[in-house]
Amino acid sequence: MQTLSSSPIKEEKYSRKSCLKLELSEENAENSSNNSIFVMATWFSTHFSLSITDGLNSWICIASEEDVRERASQWDQSASEYVEFAEKYLGFQQFGSVYRFSDAGNGYRRLSFTFEKEGVKLEWRWRCKPSPDSKKTTAAVLDFLMESNINLSVEVVKKDEAFEKLKAEAEKCLALSEKLSIEKEEFESEVYAKFVNVLNAKKGKLRELRDRLSKEKVAGKQLQEEDVSSENTVSYHTGSDKMEDSEDDL
Repeated sequence: MQTLSSSPIKEEKYSRKSCLKLELSEENAENSSNNSIFVMATWFSTHFSLSITDGLNSWICIASEEDVRERASQWDQSASEYVEFAEKYLGFQQFGSVYRFSDAGNGYRRLSFTFEKEGVKLEWRWRCKPSPDSKKTTAAVLDFLMESNINLSVEVVKKDEAFEKLKAEAEKCLALSEKLSIEKEEFESEVYAKFVNVLNAKKGKLRELRDRLSKEKVAGKQLQEEDVSSENTVSYHTGSDKMEDSEDDL
């Protein structure tokens, strides 16, 4: 039998909150035209609480640590694992799971959802009692939704501003990159032109030196040939003089 424990909830410093517009299964209508409810939850490590409203009436569920540990032991889970599992299904509506909020008598309602474990379809459920102050509970849910919407809007604005800033920085970086690319091409063209000029000048000097060496080589060869020719001429005249001297002696 599922009952609510009257054990005091252990206070914890850190908690998480969620609020889900839960679409119920069609078979859950039960003479009601409203097939959706809002489930606001406060999640602690080993216990949780729920505030539920259909816009007209509201219910609450306070799951103490003792209750959670008892339920968790039936599923071979720790209390923290059980809470995380419940948060997964009540923080976001899970596709394929059947959600119900059925009448449990005397104004109580039973919140449940189906899930599969090792190929077996199971059902998670908790009994919720009517809120002692339905308007206050509904207002608390609406306040949380409004606050969350405001925070989300602020976050969206911040994200947009950050995106625009990042976009502007990206555009600046792109412009700088293009500028550097152009300057790099201009620098390379200038350096290449200077290199070509220097290279051409070096080639000119090399040709000039080569021509000079070639001319000097030719001139040296001609000079050498002239020297050899002169030596031969002197020797010939020297021989002739000796012959003339001999004839004179006779």
